[in-house]
Amino acid sequence: MIIVGSANALSGLDAGWEVLAAGGSALDAVEAAVRVVEDDPDDHTVGFDGYPNVLGEVELDASIVDGSTRRTGAVAALQGYRHPVSLARLVMERLPHVLLAGAGAGRFAEECGFAREELLTEQTRAVWRAGLEAASSGGSLPEQLSQLVRMSSDPEHVAGTVNVLACDGSGRLASAASTSGWAWKYPGRVGDSPIAGAGNWADDRYGAAACTGFGELAIRCSTARSVVEAMRSGLPPEPACERALREVVDLPDVPFEGAIMHVVALDRAGRHAGVSTRAGTQYCYRTARDERAQLARRAVLERPDPRRG
Repeated sequence: MIIVGSANALSGLDAGWEVLAAGGSALDAVEAAVRVVEDDPDDHTVGFDGYPNVLGEVELDASIVDGSTRRTGAVAALQGYRHPVSLARLVMERLPHVLLAGAGAGRFAEECGFAREELLTEQTRAVWRAGLEAASSGGSLPEQLSQLVRMSSDPEHVAGTVNVLACDGSGRLASAASTSGWAWKYPGRVGDSPIAGAGNWADDRYGAAACTGFGELAIRCSTARSVVEAMRSGLPPEPACERALREVVDLPDVPFEGAIMHVVALDRAGRHAGVSTRAGTQYCYRTARDERAQLARRAVLERPDPRRG
């Protein structure tokens, strides 16, 4: 048994491990771990008190994947409900659909008995207002939201998501991803987290992977599934992540400095890895040998050599 996550999953990883240790499923474990992070008001990239869109509205995305069947459920642009990962699981289990978005996702949350609440605290609302004021340089805001989104984009507030992967005592794999997305984004923007194969994927036969960073790039390259497919070809998790991230940095219109992507991976044998296009990033994991969740340094993808063809 093992559970692996992005660095900000550390607060929830022990809760997920307790599920596994009690004989629970990998699906139950990844959901439990992600819910803890979604509840954390100090993590502004996920769930409650996540950074809002340009209008000051918190919109949440999430998905969950059952590696045994490759079934997945997802929600996008969900407003007013703090646990999108649990709603994503109910989409998978109760509906003939994979993804619900916007008002439809909110309606389904209400039907499932989720409690509606205001997700933005006054402290974070003040950060949002300050960001918009800085973008407008104290002047009037532009009439078109697209202009404002471009002016207010802050790289420090773009690349946050929680990823969790798990393998249970029966060898079943599952993965989950949850995010409040790009801070000050255009309303309705959807990143990679709720897109099966892009930000999140699991397959019992080979492994599981999930991404954080610039979600638009992971969507273009189907990054999470590319990692799993690389493990299918026989690569261990670390070189599998490197192969998938190389596809991202090789995009002809994306400079290496702009390709901010981080990946975690777990194969069916329990081997795990984290790889990033940036130095200094971490991921976390816990196994039966650990008393609590541990942090590990991600490997760094090397910059392409311009002398090579």
